[in-house]
Amino acid sequence: MALFDWLLGRPLATAEEEGERVGPVTGVPVLGLDGLASAAYGPEAALTVLLAIGAGATGLIGPITLLIVGLLFLVFLSYRQTIAAYPGGGGSYTVAKENLGVRAGLLAAAALMIDYVLVVAVGISAGIGALVSALPALQPHTLALCLVVLAALAIINLRGVRESGAALAVPTYLFVGALFGVLAVGVWKVIAAGGRPVPVVPLPAPGATTEAVGVWLLAKAFASGCTAMTGVEAVSNGVPAFREPRTVNARRTLAAVIVILSALLLGIAYLCRAYGVVATEPGRPGYDSVISQLVAAVAGRGAVYYVTIGSVLAVLCLSANTGFADFPRLCRAVAHDGYLPHGFGHRGRRLVYTRGIVVLTALSAGLLVAFDGVTDHLIPLFAVGAFLAFTLSQLGMVAHWVKAGGRGARGAVVVNAAGALGTAVALAVVLVAKFADGAWVTVLLVAVLMSAFLGVRRHYRAVAGQLSTADPLDTSDLSPPLVVILVRGWSKLTRKATRLAMRLSPEVYALHIAADDLQLQALEEEWAKRVAEPCRSAGATAPKLIVVTSPYRRLYTPLMEFLADLERAHPGRAIAVVVPELVEHRWYHYLLHNQTAAIIKGYLYFSGLERVSVVNVPWYLRE
Repeated sequence: MALFDWLLGRPLATAEEEGERVGPVTGVPVLGLDGLASAAYGPEAALTVLLAIGAGATGLIGPITLLIVGLLFLVFLSYRQTIAAYPGGGGSYTVAKENLGVRAGLLAAAALMIDYVLVVAVGISAGIGALVSALPALQPHTLALCLVVLAALAIINLRGVRESGAALAVPTYLFVGALFGVLAVGVWKVIAAGGRPVPVVPLPAPGATTEAVGVWLLAKAFASGCTAMTGVEAVSNGVPAFREPRTVNARRTLAAVIVILSALLLGIAYLCRAYGVVATEPGRPGYDSVISQLVAAVAGRGAVYYVTIGSVLAVLCLSANTGFADFPRLCRAVAHDGYLPHGFGHRGRRLVYTRGIVVLTALSAGLLVAFDGVTDHLIPLFAVGAFLAFTLSQLGMVAHWVKAGGRGARGAVVVNAAGALGTAVALAVVLVAKFADGAWVTVLLVAVLMSAFLGVRRHYRAVAGQLSTADPLDTSDLSPPLVVILVRGWSKLTRKATRLAMRLSPEVYALHIAADDLQLQALEEEWAKRVAEPCRSAGATAPKLIVVTSPYRRLYTPLMEFLADLERAHPGRAIAVVVPELVEHRWYHYLLHNQTAAIIKGYLYFSGLERVSVVNVPWYLRE
């Protein structure tokens, strides 16, 4: 417990929840960091697709970015309305479920869950990619560094929302300030040089043109660049994390995220075109990220470069926090409706949904290992889930306003319909452009998750059908059960268990399963002296010692045979099996004892004997 207190912080009472809520200043790092950080890899993703056209890529990044920012603005207007309409948390799952039906809600939930896992994996891998750009010697350790950052983020989030916000605030605002500073200096240099600035550090030469510009290539570049829009949904999904007034604080946070992100995207696109920055091949020797090239071109590779790239690295890695903030909340909502295990709805020691955080960490680690921690390998999987959730959410809001009516409903319908149309078109482009490159995996995973949701729901309904009853308590035949106590030898533990067994019933069988006959006489003599004689003196019925020899040294089979004989001899009678068990004081004590009691209990639990109950009697070791 002392280790957990040091690592995760002291347990928080439910009454302390209000103190864990955040305002806009902390809300931007907690829920908007993925959106802000995507400015560092969204333009690069588009430029990577345009590698095939060489130097011509810089002339196309501007129009593509303008289109993305326009779509971003539509989504912003839509989610402002979602926050107002669903102040309890209006994520795509809630909006789609309540307005389009349960299947649509589950589809949105599946898409979002995949998106949040990718948010974590892509954010961390992009951050380590920035580090490798600055320190190429670290490239062989890319995957290990990704996993270390993932573990650190998991621990930070297990400590609670407020503490994670405090940990993220400094790198977030350093990133925003440093990047805006570099962009401002870069724009000034472009203007001063008449649109032809000279890079402080020479840029990599564009590759040869191997493909002509066409609709298909532009569609693929747009699809990759749309990864800059991921994470926007997080604020509307996390409204309950804000302090009162929640709606106002959530809207302010969303506005801040959208304004900062749009400015960064436009600034990066403008300077990439002005300086002639092109992408380099990810995962290959000599790789240099677009942000790294841009900062070096504007400010050189001095202190400004390392501060800026350091902040980019930190924020890219920490942008995964958006997934950690929202994935557990989404799992909690789905579990509350019975489509995920109920454990996802239980809050842990720091008032966070611990199981969701642990599962997200495991899934993200698996993804990083599978793709060797290289961002570009994950990009094709990224935007499908986000845009599917965007579209379902906006369609749900259209249905909401149509049903709700009232003042302003018509204008709201227009805004949400435009958002739905824009994101649906983007989704179609992403699916077509990226399907063969890996987007099919996301489609398959969405289908698998949908199936899993429905399977969990069926199971819970089946369990409820077996357990629910309107019958009153049956007070007939309340005779004490037959009690079987497992005995190894006479000890304080056996004495404690025997006393409990005799309190439960006058009919107690002490079962000893022996591998040989060497110690049977000693046990029988001690039982007569320690148990039978005191019982006679007190006028009590002594437990009957039953000795079963097991020549093959098995415990389970003789026990099951004995219980089966009891059931046949006493039809309809309840049987209680008392299992004495040592409870170790220190972790290494578990290595010194064979845990036989735990194994026996496991056998009994899965035996299928409905009339058999298990009673555990612990004996706590002091040292």
